[in-house]
Parts: sequence; C-alpha cells; structure tokens
Amino acid sequence: MSSAPLRSPALRPHRMKKDESFLGKLGGTLARKKKAKEVSDLQEEGKNAINSPMCPAPVEVHPEDSLLEENEERTVIDPTSRDDPRFKELVKVLIDWINDVLVEERIIVKQLEEDLYDGQVLQKLLEKLADCKLNVAEVTQSEIGQKQKLQTVLEAVQELLRPHSRPLQWTVDSIHGKNLVAILHLLVALAMHFRAPIHPEHVSVQVVVVRKREGLLHSSHVTEELTTTTEMMMGRFERDAFDTLFDHAPDKLSVVKKSLITFVNKHLNKLNLEVTELETQFADGVYLVLLMGLLEDYFVPLHNFYLTPDSFDQKVHNVSFAFELMLDGGLKKPKARPEDVVNLDLKSTLRVLYNLFTKYKHLE
Repeated sequence: MSSAPLRSPALRPHRMKKDESFLGKLGGTLARKKKAKEVSDLQEEGKNAINSPMCPAPVEVHPEDSLLEENEERTVIDPTSRDDPRFKELVKVLIDWINDVLVEERIIVKQLEEDLYDGQVLQKLLEKLADCKLNVAEVTQSEIGQKQKLQTVLEAVQELLRPHSRPLQWTVDSIHGKNLVAILHLLVALAMHFRAPIHPEHVSVQVVVVRKREGLLHSSHVTEELTTTTEMMMGRFERDAFDTLFDHAPDKLSVVKKSLITFVNKHLNKLNLEVTELETQFADGVYLVLLMGLLEDYFVPLHNFYLTPDSFDQKVHNVSFAFELMLDGGLKKPKARPEDVVNLDLKSTLRVLYNLFTKYKHLE
C-alpha cells in the first residue's frame, strides 16, 4: 500500500497566493473590528468609571454562600479592599508579629483565615504573650472540639481586655467560620494590648454582608474600620502638660521626677519602702496599690492583688486594680493605660503619679 504523496508548497503557487490574499483581507477586516471593539470598550470603561462611585460593583458570591440557612448571614471583604496596599500591609505586619512571637514554638503562619480558625495558633499566641497556660486540649480535630478550644481562648482574651470595656467584634462562630474581618479585629486588639508595632493607621475595608431571606440572597455594603491612629488605639487622650514637657522642656523633666519621688517616698517610707526610679519601680503595680492604701488610710487585702507578680497579665491586673482604687477615692480616670505603665512608659507613669500628687500633696 503506497502512502499519499507529500504536498509541497511549491507545487501550488497560485492557490497559496489566493490564500494569502484572502487572509490578508480577513486580517484587515478583523483588525478593523478589533479596533472598533477597543474603542467601544474604552467608551464603556469610561462610562463605568463615571458611574461606579454611585453604584457598588457586584461581588462574586461563592457557591458555599448559597448554602446559608434562612436569616443566616456571611460577610465577605470586597475584592477592591483586599487589593488595597494598606490592607495588605496590615495583614503582613500581623502575620510577621505572630511569627516573631511564636518563633520558639516553630509555628509559621502563612494565611490568617486558614491558620487561626481552629484556635490552636491563637492558644499558643495568647499563652506566649500573657505568659499563662490555658486548660485546653492540645490538638482537636472535630469541629466541636475546635469550638470548645476557641471558646476558652476567647474568654481568656475577653478577661484580658476587660479593663478597657471594649466592645468585642468577634465571636467563636465568626473566627471558626474563617471571617477575616473578625480575625483582624481580634489580632489588632491583642496587638494594641501588648504594644506590638502595628503601624498601618486608618485601615478600613468594604465588607459585603450576604444574608438569606425567604430563600433569596441579599447583600449590603458596610465599611469596617480596622485601625485608627496609634494614639487612639492605645487609648491615649488629648495632649496635656506632660506632652508639652516631653516635647518642649525636657530639661525640666528631672525637676518633675524629683518632686514626684519625694512625694511618693514620703508615704512609702512608712512601710520601709523607697523609690529611686519611677518608670521601673511602679511597673508591676505593687507600689501603686500600697501607695493608694497609704494615701486613703486603709489596708489593702493582699488577696486583691499580686504581691510578687511574675507575668505581664498579673502586673496589668495590679495597675488596673490601683486605677479602680483611685476612682473609688474620687480621682478622675487616669490618662494612661495599665499596659503603658507595665511597659515602662515614663510619660504614662508620670501622669498617674502627678494625678495623685495634685490631690494628696498636702497630706502630712
């Protein structure tokens, strides 16, 4: 059986020329149509750019969102917000912070939703930051077990943040449901509490809330503020004399410190205690509690505070308790966070002590 002869381009010169002519005409027609389409697309793009601020872009609803129960809702970050450089920076900073804290645990977080939802990493993070041990199972595979662990971890977080009375912006279900907005709110709150260097300020995201009603999905857009300014997130107040002192008259700082040291020692000496360094010796809250008892002339029961605190959380408890005693004594709420005092922030410590000095300086 003979094979079919190979066709050589040289044997069909006229046909090839005809094809070239046809393709050339077709190419020209296609080029003109393509150009016309580009013009049309450009006009449409321009019209959309003008109209888009007035009507939010439709958001893709994932298949799992259609499985919502009646009246159940799910939140999705708008794709535009996900691509925002400040949002990306915030996520990266938080991931880097977690990995730095847990470096000795050999835990590496790559994606917040996937790595934090089951409570395992959150447990390790909180234990490391607060220097505590939570009574939870180390590894839990079942959904019930994971939620139980999350419940314990989040209750510990709530207790930790309790002095600030902040409204919680997360739940067990939202964290376990991999709600990135809820996870970010939780991490930012922890980062602020432990003075982590979270520098991206004014980060907001557009969130699409998808809810099922009468079998149909309905969506709405909501703006979620993740971070404000560092000072606002740290619980700072309006500028006062100490801001001015630190910024414009640092030479007078030693005079103020000397006056406050003289004041506190006048009372602490009654217990054979003496202060030489304001920022370090008040950081664990013990001297603050004892000082309040001396100034108000009462004995503070030792079971109300830690006489020898050995963790960050215990020190914060002591300073917070001292603040409560100050409020009971009729003083205004201190313009400082307990965490700032524990973290050796001199300006915060001076604010607290000066508040006491102005009320009790005339006591013998």
